Amino acid sequence: MASKEEIKQKPNLSILALFSFIGSFIIARTFAILNPTVVLISGEYHVHHFWYGIALLAIGGWLGISYQSEKIDRLAAILFGAGGGLIGDEVGILLTLSAYAYWADTTYTLVIIFLAFASMIILLNKYQQLVRTEFTQFLLSNASLYFGVFLAVISIAFISGTDNVIIIVVSSVLTIAACIIVLAYFVQRIGFSLKKRFNKAAVNLHHCSRYVACFLRG
Repeated sequence: MASKEEIKQKPNLSILALFSFIGSFIIARTFAILNPTVVLISGEYHVHHFWYGIALLAIGGWLGISYQSEKIDRLAAILFGAGGGLIGDEVGILLTLSAYAYWADTTYTLVIIFLAFASMIILLNKYQQLVRTEFTQFLLSNASLYFGVFLAVISIAFISGTDNVIIIVVSSVLTIAACIIVLAYFVQRIGFSLKKRFNKAAVNLHHCSRYVACFLRG
């Protein structure tokens, strides 16, 4: 098993793969925009470039699990990200099984959601201690209480004012999240208050024990 020191020295492959994904997607989409008629056809089959993406994913994954080398790890991350970018570029085709869906807005929406989610995961993993500290400070502040109440009121207003199932589901989730934030605020405040009182009592007890010890010695 790798030691903590070895893990710290290991390159941040997730960021490398993410940038590779972005670069691959941009290159593939730019090429398709500039050369829309350039396609690879074998017999009666149009070979879409998501097949190349699947191949790169397979090669990158195989290299990543087969070798213990920093250089190979970097190469595997680049190949894996590039393969994901090629697949992401044609996600509209994969979802609808129609070549006309290549230019659909669905592709951009899904890729943006994926990039946002992946970026959040990477940042949370890299700065989890800082995020935990900042989030705890936020929960201890009155701002979290105001935010939770505001979010709950707005979400309930949306629920009561629409028949759209999606909006109702999303608003319900936000309402639950708001209640959790408000509850966490009070739990944190109560815990902080109890801890403060306990520390004060411990200090007083320590002083009392010193006075008693001095009295007995005197």
